[in-house]
Formats: sequence, structure tokens, C-alpha cells
Amino acid sequence: MITVSGLTKQYGGRTVVDDVSFTLEPGTVTGFLGPNGAGKTTTMRMTTGLVPSTAGSAFVDGRPYAALPNPGAVMGTLIDASAVHPGRTGRTHLRLLADTIGVPASRVDEVLELVALTGAARRRIGGYSLGMRQRLGIAGALLADPPVLMFDEPANGLDPEGIRWMRGLLRGHAARGGTVLLSSHLLGEVEHTVDRLLVIGGGRIVADGPVASLLGSDGTSVRSADPAGLAADLAAKGFEVSPGDDGALVVVGAAPGDVGAVAAAGGHMLSELRPLQRGLEDVFFSLTAAA
Repeated sequence: MITVSGLTKQYGGRTVVDDVSFTLEPGTVTGFLGPNGAGKTTTMRMTTGLVPSTAGSAFVDGRPYAALPNPGAVMGTLIDASAVHPGRTGRTHLRLLADTIGVPASRVDEVLELVALTGAARRRIGGYSLGMRQRLGIAGALLADPPVLMFDEPANGLDPEGIRWMRGLLRGHAARGGTVLLSSHLLGEVEHTVDRLLVIGGGRIVADGPVASLLGSDGTSVRSADPAGLAADLAAKGFEVSPGDDGALVVVGAAPGDVGAVAAAGGHMLSELRPLQRGLEDVFFSLTAAA
């Protein structure tokens, strides 16, 4: 579990993170979204103790991350995949990490296989692609099989297959009772990976809730054998109707049940009746535009 309360960071007279609070429960993947400079990475760095906070607190498993007896066994982090010695091999890097957190050397080969880097394990990290460095960073975070994972832009450099692999990894971790905090600028990927969204803008949390709740509904799409007749009946009941794609009707602000009731009363045969949801991109820009 991660508990952040009133977390604030100021540089001189500039506030980059302003009174941020949230609690992340086991069994969930939370997406941490915001424009560049909104305070995502600074919040993560304060949570891990890499950056001191001006005010507020951040606890992992009930303690500050730096005060945990073995932090890497409680929360695995990927904050900066480039922060590795380029002259070391991937295996050497992971073995040093394993020694630091008390993990058997055999675990190194397990995580190398898990992130598909076995074939590159003896190569120097300086020759790795960005995607390979990301996989190496994820391997390091997974060494102790910690219950909490915090990843900052882990999909950078990953190809579509790699992104799909990462999605399965994070969803599987949550399904086993783990906690995941994931920041990303790939909005479409986040929408299909996370259960909950934290949206930050101008250093403040501007939205926090389940994905389905934040996306909400813009109305209902309906298809009928007699679209003109159905549109007339809906308009007569006070609904705003506009043409949709391929002959469908869009009933703005209406729930599917209300549209279905009008159709049933008028004897209309329907071939489609579904809610219309906003895309995550629309929600993101509406929430952060004024921040």
C-alpha cells in the first residue's frame, strides 16, 4: 500500500507539487497521468525519498520508503531506466542489485527470462536499446518479487508486443494482490491497463477515481429499422437526437434504458443500443486544460 498525504514540493518560490494526497490499495493498477511538468515524476521521487518534500508525507507499507529495512523487497521502482552503468553487463547489474537486497543469484536468471533479456544478459548495457534498458529496469524492480511496483513511463522504447507484455505483467501482479502505480503518456495503453486514474495538473490532483467513472457516458447510440420514426419519437419526449455513424442515432445525455423505453413504446425494432463513452484523451485534456 502507498499512502501520500499533503505532499508538497517547492523550488524557490515555485510550487511544483501542491498538497497531493492519495492512497493506493492492493489489487489495483493505478494510472498517474498529467502533462509534462505537472508533477508526476517529482511526486514519485518524493515517495521513494530521492527528492525531499517541502511538506507532507509518503508511506509505503506504513513507513517512509527510506526507513524500510529492505526497501527493494517492499516496492520495486523504475524511475529512470538510463540510471545504470553503461560498462556493466545486464547480468552483472542485476547481480549487484540482488546482492544489495538479499536475493539469491538464481533469481537474476529468472527475471532475465521473464523480461526476455536472457540472450542479451552478457552484453554491456551501453549497447542496449531504450526498450532493452526499460526491460532491464523492470527486471531490477521485480528481483525481490515486491508487493508494490512504481513505474515511471515504463513503456518508453517498447514495441507493441513489449507494451502488450508489460500490460499482462502489471495486470497479473495486481491480480495476485499487488499494488501498481504507473505513469505514462500513452493514454490509449493506460486506458486498457489500469483500474483507477490519478490525474495531476499544475501540481495538484484534478481527478481521482475508477476509469469507468471518470470516462462516464456522453449518451446512447441506437440503431433502428426506422431511424426517422425513432428520432421523431425521441424528440417528442424531449431528447436531443443527432445523426451518428452509418445510420445510427446519437441521443445526447440519455441512458440506454431511457432510449430503449421510448423505442419499445413506439414499437421500434432495434439492432443496437449502447452507451457512448468519452475517450481517455478527451477526459485528459478537459481535466488538465485549465490546470
